[in-house]
Amino acid sequence: MSADLLAVDGLVAGYGAAPVLHAVDLRVPAGTITAVVGANGAGKTTLLRTLSGMLRPTAGRVLLDGEDLRGTPVEQLVRRGMAHVPEGRGVIGELTVEENLRLGALWRRDRTDAARALDEIYQLFEPLARRRRHLGHQLSGGERQMLALGRALVARPRLLLLDEPSLGLAPRVVAQTMALLRNLRDNAGLTVLLVEQNVRSALAVADQGVVMSLGRVVTTAPADRLRDDADLRHAYLGF
Repeated sequence: MSADLLAVDGLVAGYGAAPVLHAVDLRVPAGTITAVVGANGAGKTTLLRTLSGMLRPTAGRVLLDGEDLRGTPVEQLVRRGMAHVPEGRGVIGELTVEENLRLGALWRRDRTDAARALDEIYQLFEPLARRRRHLGHQLSGGERQMLALGRALVARPRLLLLDEPSLGLAPRVVAQTMALLRNLRDNAGLTVLLVEQNVRSALAVADQGVVMSLGRVVTTAPADRLRDDADLRHAYLGF
């Protein structure tokens, strides 16, 4: 397997005085999809928020390609190659599709390549090209998901943090989203850390799975092994 692009050691984080993550260790190999799964309240979203700089950890370290990210401003995280699509997608409804996408290139230094990346997103997501002048609140749920992903990809990340992409979407759109992630991994070398309540879909597309419970990592294993481990699925994943 590839060298680790993301390494997390002993991560502790939470809200106020209440820790949510307890000494989390995690490895994400470059060019792979890692699915983080577990019940509600397991700490999955808190993990992504901490990795992306939205929350400051109280202990532990986060390394991106060997570089310690502690104290790094969010805009520098983007420049170093990390993009975060939060739960709920974060599309700004009062801005047009194109304005939302341009926000993803805000911290890009290479303006020419930023324009090229925008064109590539329109090729990847044809419905967005047709609706580029529509406001975010005029889009369907599936189109908003495309827009949130597109805005992250405009920054040309090496590591994509993706939180609950299937939330509220029709099964057909979920399948398309997972197929897109697989395509980006295989053809663009994108590394994905995927938090997902739809465990079957997540493990079907992932290379490895990380099971969390009550803010701790219970186990890390190849995704197909987790799918086949009935005891683990019944204990932590609910199927």
